[in-house]
Amino acid sequence: MAWGAGATSVVVLGIAGVGAWVYQDLNDNIKSADVDDKIGGDRPVNLSPGSKNILVVGSDSRDGANAEYGKDLTTMQSDTLMVLHVPANRKWAAVVSFPRDSWVEIPACDKGDGNNSTPHHAKINEAFALGGTSGEVAGAAACSIKTVEANTGLRIDHFMSVDFQGFKGMVDALDGIEVCPEQAIHSKKARLDMDAGCQTVEGEQALGYVRVRYGVGDGSDIGRIGRQQEFMNALAEKAKAKLTNPKALYGFLGSATKSLTTDPDLAGIKPLSGLASQLKGIPSDRLAFLTVPNYPREADVATDTANVVWQYPQAADLFTSLAKDKEIDKKQLQAETKDPLYASSVRVQVLNGTGVSGRAATVAEKLREAGLTVVGTGNAPQDTGTTTVTYPAGLEKSAEALAARLPEARATQASDAAADVVTLVIGKDLDPDRIR
Repeated sequence: MAWGAGATSVVVLGIAGVGAWVYQDLNDNIKSADVDDKIGGDRPVNLSPGSKNILVVGSDSRDGANAEYGKDLTTMQSDTLMVLHVPANRKWAAVVSFPRDSWVEIPACDKGDGNNSTPHHAKINEAFALGGTSGEVAGAAACSIKTVEANTGLRIDHFMSVDFQGFKGMVDALDGIEVCPEQAIHSKKARLDMDAGCQTVEGEQALGYVRVRYGVGDGSDIGRIGRQQEFMNALAEKAKAKLTNPKALYGFLGSATKSLTTDPDLAGIKPLSGLASQLKGIPSDRLAFLTVPNYPREADVATDTANVVWQYPQAADLFTSLAKDKEIDKKQLQAETKDPLYASSVRVQVLNGTGVSGRAATVAEKLREAGLTVVGTGNAPQDTGTTTVTYPAGLEKSAEALAARLPEARATQASDAAADVVTLVIGKDLDPDRIR
């Protein structure tokens, strides 16, 4: 279930304070899954040594005690997907939520059944199910890591996965969490009946509250992410106040560690305690909960009413800032994403400057898949090693949105640029597979 940085820090801070009498018990609860051999090479470089990106997955698996939550799903699912960024100076942190309806390219993944998947576009949470075809968390996490890295350029250093049962146990150990829904919630799918107004939820009701989507607000995954983030903040604050009680502390940590699976480097009390010491000095006003900027894909593809696409250049700017270990101004990000520029409104002509036959058509197809409008292809006047994006006056935002999808590309206004379109000249430095 939802597992934000607030809860993560509370767990590891709590672990750091336990005595030897429970150390081994809790340590043995934590499961380890090695993903390195399933991720493969050609991964992003860590541009800020000392910083850490931790992929956090809320597992919607229907195995074991979780089977009661739906027999319609036969694969592992990632109900929630986040990246916790811990900077090198340990003075701030950011949690970036990825809407599970994000329409992205899922790279080739080891399915764990002797087969590899083929690259294709789908909801981002399909990666966890695809890699977890054989039921192993290692494969599920590896495919999610590959997908996040391929679409963001961020290097993922660690991962954590927690399931439904652990979430309920943590909430129950705190005697519930107070929430204040503005409207009554009645959802058969989430098995939830709540009146409007402030009330304390625990157990099944707490789980339903953070899972509910349809019939609340606009029914979107984005709205649910907001509720999850608010809930995790409330959980973290109550845990800080309540976990001085040994019984509550043990119950909280027992539930958390039993449902926790991590990469080998984090799988144990000692490494989690190390993470705790790095997080405990971060003030709450410098812990930012963010969501990848997005808009309904229906704006680009009228027939798709079920997915969202990431908003460029703002999404790329967010990922670049984290890769370079720069703190995010949440209010500024929200202001910049208030009026999205739809990909379909970006008109591009693609010119081949590589000398490689068919490269313009290949790149044009990748851009069309991303929702952009390609108005024509052709050959550049001469071959070039460097990819360029040029535009006439008035198309700066369109050019920036295109350039943000291309590794290392920059948009430049040119007096001789073709009218009413952005011109992309493909250089030998552009790998079409790296286009976002």
